[in-house]
Amino acid sequence: MSEIEPLVRLTEELTKLPSIGNKSAQRLAFYILKQPRESVEQLCDAIRNVKDRISYCSVCSNITDRDPCFYCTDDSRDPRLMCVVEDPHNVEGIEKTKDFRGVYHVLMGALSPLKGVGPDDLNVRSLLERVGAGEIAEVILATNPNVEGEATAIYLAKLLKPLGVRVSRIAMGVPVGSDLEYADEVTMLKAIEGRHEV
Repeated sequence: MSEIEPLVRLTEELTKLPSIGNKSAQRLAFYILKQPRESVEQLCDAIRNVKDRISYCSVCSNITDRDPCFYCTDDSRDPRLMCVVEDPHNVEGIEKTKDFRGVYHVLMGALSPLKGVGPDDLNVRSLLERVGAGEIAEVILATNPNVEGEATAIYLAKLLKPLGVRVSRIAMGVPVGSDLEYADEVTMLKAIEGRHEV
């Protein structure tokens, strides 16, 4: 066994993170190596805490440290207005506007036949059950403005319209091909305000 085997293993694990290539992983590994033990243990504790304490809301599938989540239990939110997003981090992008006061539904992805992601791989059934219960008046489809997001929005609109709800799509204030998490507050606000019926 090499003397630096732990460093090699750490580098290999770091390359499994999104957008981290081999060089970045090496830099991070050496950075961690140089840190005081206390700092590294705090990082390890933070990672463990995320795995131990964070789960998915049983109602909307957003990430939460309690079930149901804050958005589903907040009485000040309008339960008749639902925003459908692809991933939990998209919720934060919409919340940055401080204007949307409805509830959420997280699909956990988007339709992508090339990647083998079909309707059964997403939280579509639970979305239809929530809307079918009759309390929702409008569903805003806030999937990402890329090919997969557009295909998902069109597919969902076809399923939702027969349920008697207004179905709208966020406006394209968000640049095509980007992710909602990178949109600033003004862009996201304009996208919500400029939504249109599908």
